[in-house]
Amino acid sequence: MSGGDDGLDFAQRQRRAARVHAEADARRRAAEHAEAAEIVAWFVAEAKRRGLRPTPLTARSYAGRGRYRTRLTGWYVDRARTRAVDVDGRWHLLTVPGGLWARLLGAEPEPGPPPLIVGEGGRDGESIPLRTLLTRRLDAGNDEPGSTTTRAAARRA
Repeated sequence: MSGGDDGLDFAQRQRRAARVHAEADARRRAAEHAEAAEIVAWFVAEAKRRGLRPTPLTARSYAGRGRYRTRLTGWYVDRARTRAVDVDGRWHLLTVPGGLWARLLGAEPEPGPPPLIVGEGGRDGESIPLRTLLTRRLDAGNDEPGSTTTRAAARRA
């Protein structure tokens, strides 16, 4: 057996190991997205049951300099108003390129898969489980997320 054959076998083993690893990672991500989607669906049903009023959602430019109207209606779930769930149960990051067309015609942020841990991997180091974030939003009632109004503060006490 020559050294070249071993190299080929090694390369094949490496490719196979990489493929198996990628497939396992894809299965894990799909399972996490499915679990997070169930949490978001629970949130929408519970928000409607509790009578939380959905509001028109706006998006912020990537640069953070302007807000743009959207066709979306739903609930902001963070103080910065950059994450929301629409009335159809879709998760949105409300940041868009912006610009003149968005100013005139409105922005259309695309829904994305909700994360199980919101903010994971972010630069500020703050992260929170999705269920905890959405439960806090439900507990705030019709107050804004992170509100310090008397009613919201009394419930947290």
